[in-house]
Amino acid sequence: MTDVAEHDLTAEIARLRAELDAWKQRAAAAEAAADHDVLTPALNRRGFVAALQRAMAYCQRHEVPAVLLYLDMDGFKGVNDRLGHAAGDAALVAVARMMIGHLRESDAVGRLGGDEFALLMLNAGQEDGRAKARQLAEALETEGFVWNGERTPLGGSFGVRAWEGHTDAEVWLTEADAAMWVRKKGR
Repeated sequence: MTDVAEHDLTAEIARLRAELDAWKQRAAAAEAAADHDVLTPALNRRGFVAALQRAMAYCQRHEVPAVLLYLDMDGFKGVNDRLGHAAGDAALVAVARMMIGHLRESDAVGRLGGDEFALLMLNAGQEDGRAKARQLAEALETEGFVWNGERTPLGGSFGVRAWEGHTDAEVWLTEADAAMWVRKKGR
């Protein structure tokens, strides 16, 4: 092989390696995007269910408690109707940021769709979940979100459901959702 051919081959290998690295980065970014909500900094339903599945396995293996909070925004349609859909989007982003800001790194926040969110807290039980729900409900009211320079309070109903050996993430979510509806109807 001549020096020129060897140099060309080495250059082609380097180019292919760089191209492969770029494809790997794109694939990793696409995979991360597949688990995150397109609007808010929260996980999407797919990503949150995956986090629940990992948490259930962890809780089972290490015999630790966990609690799931299910949030449905109160009066969210009124925000969209009164202030417009862009304001509604801003409110959803503010809610996700607020919840993430009030939780630990080991916890997870997911936007399940529309104005519904879920929060997973490891090493926490039912009473911890209720206390966190009260804290977050107060923060929704006091922090709200800012639109056109005005602070608008928000509200929400929380359902709290402790992990009790659940093996199906959707069942656990359904139970927390049902607890939320009991709370919402009781208002």
